Amino acid sequence: MSSSPSQEPIRLPLLTRTGSALTREIEVLDEYGDLRTIHIPDERPLTLYVDKRELVTLMTLGAEPELLALGYLRNQRLVAGVDEVHSITVDWDVNAVAVRTRAGIEDFERKTASRVVTTGCGQGTVFGDMVGAVQSVQLPDARSARISQSRLRDILEVMRQQNSIHRKAGSVHGCALFRGTEMLMFIEDVGRHNAIDTIAGWMWMNDVHGADKVFYTTGRLTSEMVLKSAQIGVPIIVSRNGVTAMGHEMATRLGMTLFGRASNRHFLCYTGLERFDSEPEPQRAPVRVVSG
Repeated sequence: MSSSPSQEPIRLPLLTRTGSALTREIEVLDEYGDLRTIHIPDERPLTLYVDKRELVTLMTLGAEPELLALGYLRNQRLVAGVDEVHSITVDWDVNAVAVRTRAGIEDFERKTASRVVTTGCGQGTVFGDMVGAVQSVQLPDARSARISQSRLRDILEVMRQQNSIHRKAGSVHGCALFRGTEMLMFIEDVGRHNAIDTIAGWMWMNDVHGADKVFYTTGRLTSEMVLKSAQIGVPIIVSRNGVTAMGHEMATRLGMTLFGRASNRHFLCYTGLERFDSEPEPQRAPVRVVSG
């Protein structure tokens, strides 16, 4: 009996590796009249070109610019698979990233004609029809993608101990991808939308799927963040911040589980209670005030 032909490996794009310094030292004057040296995030523009056509300029720290560009194209639904991209080249001398596809992007002008400037820090941009994108998303059901309260606590503890630019310099957002309590990827950028795009690019390059993962962000859960998490297949999102009304509505329609105001042992579960195995904390006894 003849063996079936083996599946051809996915052709991954060629990437430069041009991460840059993420912080810069400056001198400041404090309230005591003392001069001090501190670190601040080193934000810079990065203009994205696709097959020599300018698409958008992203404001970024530039920790993983190649993955950011790849994830941006993925989350904008401009490319359907990682094998459609031939190469991604970053040149910080001109603050540009050049993406070369293997066969071009069909209907490029039509797909990029509609542009929405989002609430993301540094002004994110979404191309195309967000409602149409929601309708095309399929996430695992609540039986196969769940999270317990104890696992949520463990994730929050991992994030609490994570060494970060934010602790050193402030003014950035962080995002992470978890499998169970294992942090698979952590990235910080001036905008949370950049961070999730970078994670999306990393997932494609490493053939990582989102069905059994949890996405964590320090930023608020807007419709853009909910949609991007759904597009990478992650049904559970944890945020240190809150949720907007449109983000809440979109997550409800998609059957996603959103946790907000999550820090230490505290959280609010806004949507998707069917995925959550609650283990309630004991109620604290009321404080009695004794008058003298």
